[in-house]
Amino acid sequence: MERNAFFDNAKLALIFLVVFGHMIQPFTNGSNDINTLYTWIYTFHMPAFIFLSGFFAKGSGNKAYVLKLAKKLILPYLIFQLLYTAFYFFIGKDDWQSGVFYPQWSLWFLFSLFSWHMLLYWFKKIPPVLSIAIAVEIGLIVGYFGEVGHTFSLSRTFVFFPFFLIGYWLKEEHVMLLKTKAAKIISVIVMLSVAGAIYLAPEINSGWLLASKSYGDLGMPEFGGLARLIVYVTSALMAMSVLAWIPKSKHKLTILGTRTLYVYLLHGFFIQFFRETDLFEINNIIDLFGLAVISAAIVLVLSSKPIKVVWQPFIEGKIANIRGFFGQTNRRTQHNQNLNT
Repeated sequence: MERNAFFDNAKLALIFLVVFGHMIQPFTNGSNDINTLYTWIYTFHMPAFIFLSGFFAKGSGNKAYVLKLAKKLILPYLIFQLLYTAFYFFIGKDDWQSGVFYPQWSLWFLFSLFSWHMLLYWFKKIPPVLSIAIAVEIGLIVGYFGEVGHTFSLSRTFVFFPFFLIGYWLKEEHVMLLKTKAAKIISVIVMLSVAGAIYLAPEINSGWLLASKSYGDLGMPEFGGLARLIVYVTSALMAMSVLAWIPKSKHKLTILGTRTLYVYLLHGFFIQFFRETDLFEINNIIDLFGLAVISAAIVLVLSSKPIKVVWQPFIEGKIANIRGFFGQTNRRTQHNQNLNT
């Protein structure tokens, strides 16, 4: 069966928003417009990404499956934890020191993704609606415990798990219901309403969307569960609304949606360098558009075939494609020589 281009298109769009969101984050304090855009993106981009990860999860839970996951997720985590620590030291970042179980910046996703796959061993045995309800309840409860935080990526693992679980339970025909005309009309209303609410509302602590802090740290030790429930509903509606507008047709960039992990793991070297050197600033809409173009360029470069060949041993733990790449290059060279003669 041919792979549905919708999912790769969605992953490509979301990874662009991940990079773009990281690009504009340093400028959120000085502009309500930038802060609104940043917060709006963060209401859905990781929940939607996690939902798609759950959609493609197998969840077998046997020993071979666990070992394969460890090679695919934990090994790259350890490699990039070391690489980012060294890179942070090199560029003079203050908080470059980090323990092995305190994920550097965006590496929490690998640790959490491994944990979500492990949690499926138990949750897939529970009826779908009940399992999702339990996952949401756990996500609400953990916020009351200050000990559950960034270490081991525990807070994000439990808070974001419902989106992964929903993705696991849904079938392709369920997701395609978002492509109806009615769903698209509703999605526009949702996206505009959320954008307006963010713009008009008092300053929103981004920690609610990052899911790495306790309710006490977020200033709502008593009613944090209710606030997180509102965030859950908002994120779910926003994720569905954005996915409703992802094209289903395959185009020449669709293939890049299969290489989003490369972009996710490598773009931090660019972002952190930009931040430490204060390379950019946003003074007008042209500057904002320029950062969007640079973000798109980063995505294109980091999802290119040469980058995949170089980094595949570190990210996927295999080098088989290197021979294929150079073999393909040699064939092109031979073909060009034949044409010249």
